[in-house]
Amino acid sequence: MKAFRIGLPAAIFVAGVVLIAIGGDAPLGAGIVLIGVAGLVVLANVMMRLALQSERDRAEEERRRQERRPPPDS
Repeated sequence: MKAFRIGLPAAIFVAGVVLIAIGGDAPLGAGIVLIGVAGLVVLANVMMRLALQSERDRAEEERRRQERRPPPDS
């Protein structure tokens, strides 16, 4: 999974740099777009990781609340 999170944006970024190095109007534009897409992929990965961490934190907090709560009277 780590290879996917790091490798995919890195590969997209490298492809963008290669297109920019090739030169010309179309490759230059495509290279700039690919570099932007690589940044968006990194940002999406960070947001997903933060969301998952937040979910784990909430579950842990709820578990701790349940431990402190006295059992209901029957």
